Amino acid sequence: MERLFRRDAPPANLVIRGARLFDRGAGLEGTQLDVRIADGRIAEIGDAVDGGGVEEIDATGLTMTPGLVDPHVHLRTPGDEDEEDIASGTRAAAAGGFVAILAMPNTSPVLDSATLLGGLIERAREQAAVPTGFIAAITRGQEGRELVDMAELAARGAAGFSDDGRPVERAAMLRRALQYSTVTGLKLTLHEEEMTLADGGQMHEGAVSAELGLGGHPGIAESVMVGRDLQIARHEGAPLHLCHISAAESVAEIRRAKELGVEVTAEVSPHHLCLTDEAVRSLDPNRHKMNPPLRSAADRAALIEAMADGTLDCIATDHAPHRPQEKEQPFEAAPNGVIGLETAFPAVYTHLVAPGLVPLSTAVERMTSGPANAFGLPVPELRAGAAANLALWNLGESWLVEPPYASRSRNCWCEGQTLQGVCTLTVAGGSIAHRLVEAAL
Repeated sequence: MERLFRRDAPPANLVIRGARLFDRGAGLEGTQLDVRIADGRIAEIGDAVDGGGVEEIDATGLTMTPGLVDPHVHLRTPGDEDEEDIASGTRAAAAGGFVAILAMPNTSPVLDSATLLGGLIERAREQAAVPTGFIAAITRGQEGRELVDMAELAARGAAGFSDDGRPVERAAMLRRALQYSTVTGLKLTLHEEEMTLADGGQMHEGAVSAELGLGGHPGIAESVMVGRDLQIARHEGAPLHLCHISAAESVAEIRRAKELGVEVTAEVSPHHLCLTDEAVRSLDPNRHKMNPPLRSAADRAALIEAMADGTLDCIATDHAPHRPQEKEQPFEAAPNGVIGLETAFPAVYTHLVAPGLVPLSTAVERMTSGPANAFGLPVPELRAGAAANLALWNLGESWLVEPPYASRSRNCWCEGQTLQGVCTLTVAGGSIAHRLVEAAL
């Protein structure tokens, strides 16, 4: 299913020499090899590949992975292009090693019509640095009262359906949406939040929220909706994707549903894997205010375990740009959301892989084949004959996260951190989308 769109770019022709390749699906776990790309496709992988006179890159000491896939990005287009637009958001994606992204529909106006979707597809063909797909709303205006025309949106090229930012509060509405989405062959991807339980919550409900005097957002506000929606999906025999899981109780619901045969996939965000609610003591909404909120150390441990064992199928950034003046308010008044496209893989590597919590190959899978398979997208592979979708990393280089960013916004959750791992090259859809390396001819 091809539902990704990008501008035309010249196909890559180059040889990358001596990188360590990590792609468990291709049987590569750190083997040092050469990769020849011809007319945008991987033509050959092996020892001492013949360059044939094309450009060569010395990648000795560098690591090559399949390009990353992010199924949860906010491009703020249309309506808030001063926060982000297709060009800036996809440049940020390329700088972070991503070769495909899916954009969420909570724009202004909401992406709930084929006409609006068609306009965004044309913009992507003109502006996108990496292949970009668009997830349409489940309900008109994301108001939960009337379903969109799913068949028309699917025919126009939608990649899925979501009311992200809002849950589908009415159970009967969700049931109907699952029935119609199954006909289209596209998934619903759900924001899981029981609003009356979360009402007034500014951060995770626990000891830290009590000490800071901030309203608590309990884990059950997420998990009770997860449980309800998985039961409806099981009843309908319909597939379902769950957004940005944050709570241990939600993990337990997903694990049980999978054991019962429910066709569910689920994502976790890097900030939930790397931080806990202790970070909120900074009272910095620019870095630490998001929904779902940063949760407890026990929740974080459950998320890491679930990501490692595949209960959580993929890592997704939930890249959510905001204007500086919106975030420069008291914690309670500031909007939720942080950016993370440029830092996702380095953060996961620094916080999880380098300390030995998760193998590199597992982290790569959760950021490549996991999200691609969840949405029926092409899986980036390091295989001869495959389209060139890859990222080259210097995992031995550390860098301080600070602006300027490729993104138009600066509300980065790991600003001020020193992360390990720099993306030196991204080849997306067969073309060079991002580059820091110097060619060695």
